[in-house]
Amino acid sequence: MTADHARILVVDDEVGIQRLVRANLAARGYEVELAGDGESALEIAARRTPDVILLDLMLPDIDGLEVLRRLRGWTNVPVIVLSARGEDRIKVHALDAGADDYLTKPFSVEELLARLRVSLRHARQLAAREAPDPIVYVGDLTIDLARQQVTRGSQEIHLTPTELSLLLTLARHADRVVTHAALLREVWGLGYSQETQYLHVFIGNLRRKLGDDPAQPRAIVTEPGTGYRLRTNAASSDDNRRA
Repeated sequence: MTADHARILVVDDEVGIQRLVRANLAARGYEVELAGDGESALEIAARRTPDVILLDLMLPDIDGLEVLRRLRGWTNVPVIVLSARGEDRIKVHALDAGADDYLTKPFSVEELLARLRVSLRHARQLAAREAPDPIVYVGDLTIDLARQQVTRGSQEIHLTPTELSLLLTLARHADRVVTHAALLREVWGLGYSQETQYLHVFIGNLRRKLGDDPAQPRAIVTEPGTGYRLRTNAASSDDNRRA
């Protein structure tokens, strides 16, 4: 799935945003569909099967979160939320509702294109998920999801069961933000959804064991106030964030 074959659905009622995004995406070979409200977005998504959806949260008919929930009832198409609402709780709600990523307006075209490339790569991974031994590569690390094994070269990295569960959860959602609540539910269970101090401790331990500098992490990066993201392009990333 390359840019010149990828179909992007842009859902936004601001004509200026529609024009800006369509012009920049079309110039790079993407096929662009536009929708100005939630009902139209759902109808186009069902009829045209986009490869990625760019979704504004403030729509004139249906709240963007409701559009997202309806989409998740029948499709796993990557959704990048675009919104002027930058509060952490809104980001968390969107990600928990099934968004793959979140960009706060105003955003740069370069950042949008980078996030779009990641989402398309994730879509390709979903399409190939029938592979019997899914493997995620993070820099010089190999994370074998089927064997539940982490190696650097031929050397296995020994993790505690909790550290391994946390890393595998991040790896299953590689290049996407996984919220604090989602990680806590998956690794520790429903009763731990507020125990974010567990995450800080175990993420720190993971970074040290994986050789990911805790002061300037490149593989497991912090999305402030939201969660964590495992970056498969960690070796070349300069987007380092501290926990």
